[in-house]
Amino acid sequence: MARNFAEIAFTESVKAQQEKYGSRRSYARLEQMERGTELSFAEADFIAERDSFYLATVGETGFPYVQFRGGPMGFLKVIDARTLAYADFRGNLQYISVGNVLKNDKTALILMDYAHRQRLKIYARIEVIEAKDAPELIAQLQAPEYKAQIERAMVLHVEAFDWNCPQHITPRYTIEEIRALNAPLYEHVAQLEAELERLKTK
Repeated sequence: MARNFAEIAFTESVKAQQEKYGSRRSYARLEQMERGTELSFAEADFIAERDSFYLATVGETGFPYVQFRGGPMGFLKVIDARTLAYADFRGNLQYISVGNVLKNDKTALILMDYAHRQRLKIYARIEVIEAKDAPELIAQLQAPEYKAQIERAMVLHVEAFDWNCPQHITPRYTIEEIRALNAPLYEHVAQLEAELERLKTK
C-alpha cells in the first residue's frame, strides 16, 4: 500500500471503524511504510494488459457514479509514472462522468484481473482535454482497430494506488484467456484428428 493511499483513504471516521473492529494497529504500521506513489513496471504492465476498468466520480448531489469502461487491451495508456489517459468516444450522450469531473476532478479506479485474482485501486484527478486541443495526445490514444471518432482525452493524474488482496475475487476468463488455457488441448485434438485421417487412408 502506498503511504499516500492511506492518507487519502483512511479518514478519521475510517480510522475510528478500524479501531472499533480491531484492525487499526496493523494499518497504522502500514501507514508508516513509505512506498512512493509512482507507478512501477508492475503496475504499468498490469494496466497495459487490461481491457476494462471501473471509474468512480461524484456528482453535485454528493452521490457517487460508477461507470464501466471497456475497450481493446491496453486502451488505458500509461503516459508516465504519474499519468494515465484514455480516449473518450461518443456514447449514450449522458456525459455523467465528464460533467461530474468538471466540478470535482477526484476519481477512483478499480482494475480487475479476474483470471489471476488481482485488483489494482487507483486514486487520481481527471483532466478533460477536448480532441481538437491535443491532436498528438489523441493520436497516441487512438486504437488502430477502432475507427470511432474520439471526442476528448481523459487524463488521469495519479495520486495514489493500492493492490488489493485476492480474497473473494471469483475467477472469470475471457474468450482469449480460455483459448490460451486450452491451447495444449486444441493441439492434442488436432494431432489425433490428423492421425485418424492418416489411418483412414491406409
